[in-house]
Amino acid sequence: MNASDADGATQVAALSDHEVDARYCDWNEWAYDQQREPPGDWTTWLFMGGRGCGKTRTGAEWVRGLAARKVSPIALVGETMSEALAIMVRGESGLFNVCLDKERPKLRGYQLLWPNGVEATLMSASDPDRFRGPQFAAAWCDEVAKWPDAEAAWDMLQFSLRLGERPRQLATTTPRPIALLRRLLADPKTVVSRMRTQDNHAHLAPDFMESVVARYRGSVLGRQELDGELIEDLPGALWQRGMFRRFEGGPVERIIVAVDPPVTGTARSDACGIVVAGRVGEGAVVLEDCTLKQAAPLAWARRAVAAFHAHGADAIVVEVNQGGDLVRQVIAQVDSSVPMRTVRANRGKWLRAEPVAALYGRGLVCHVDGLTALEDEMCAFGADGKSDGHSPDRVDALVWAMTELLLGGEGPRVRGL
Repeated sequence: MNASDADGATQVAALSDHEVDARYCDWNEWAYDQQREPPGDWTTWLFMGGRGCGKTRTGAEWVRGLAARKVSPIALVGETMSEALAIMVRGESGLFNVCLDKERPKLRGYQLLWPNGVEATLMSASDPDRFRGPQFAAAWCDEVAKWPDAEAAWDMLQFSLRLGERPRQLATTTPRPIALLRRLLADPKTVVSRMRTQDNHAHLAPDFMESVVARYRGSVLGRQELDGELIEDLPGALWQRGMFRRFEGGPVERIIVAVDPPVTGTARSDACGIVVAGRVGEGAVVLEDCTLKQAAPLAWARRAVAAFHAHGADAIVVEVNQGGDLVRQVIAQVDSSVPMRTVRANRGKWLRAEPVAALYGRGLVCHVDGLTALEDEMCAFGADGKSDGHSPDRVDALVWAMTELLLGGEGPRVRGL
């Protein structure tokens, strides 16, 4: 501990519990400039930041300020109701913990009631229809880039922001390249604040800064998750986000489970890429990403066989470059009745992936919702055959699936397609 830290510790030790609470709750003393409510005529305050930069505290303090000014009622919108409660209200930097006892709201069901009469309602972005009916004077929307159908939930919320002289909303989030964020950034009524994880290092665990931040600093993932950058498409990547089409339904014919097994099954091993896809007319649909991280052979084999039965698949297509007969045997050990087709990679990852990316470019492949991890890996897949410096296990499995379904791969066809 240096002299400055020692002096600070001595000063804190001399304070009473009440004085410590008062200092902790004095946002004017702690807030960075980026965390203060912006001046001007705006409708949406978009606060984009890295992990641990103080997004939750910023949102909670903004709501606390609204309550002090008797702006009411307020919507508190999380991805789910449980997240809204656990993070926005009860979290370490949530509303319960940033307020002094005399001003702390009480929770009744999903309503927060302040001593001065201000009310707030917890809402779930996963159920946009719940926004029909209620009306609000302000809203705090947390982690909007995680919302499952962000634009639909946001649009429904706008209809309910109709009370008071100037209805406003704060959206706090670690960014991802979704349509809603692009739309908000282009809106002249949006004011944007940005913070990096590094900016708030004084309030974060040293181990986190040394291990996690140091490991990902400068990478595409780090720029997004730590620096709060909105990372769009990687120059030179095979896939661009505009190539992903949503599955609108239709009969799914031949279904396969494609597996890219790791060489080993230790804690440092690559993940086992497992992707389920099916044929739809002249194209295909990716139905599920079942990829399993650091899995022993029996674990990933059970996951692959479970996906096979869950989707009523026709076969499992598995790469055997690394395991040969052992790969087939481990799947047979779980269920010997599962039809298998083994494939070997005789070209580099990029060369194998190019024809599959061309299928996406022609609009022949669509995705069901919820494939964010797969799509992120695809868009980070570079010419070195890696995805942001890591093995592209999901991409490998996807490539085998599309090769089998659309590029002339042969294999067991239980349904006779």
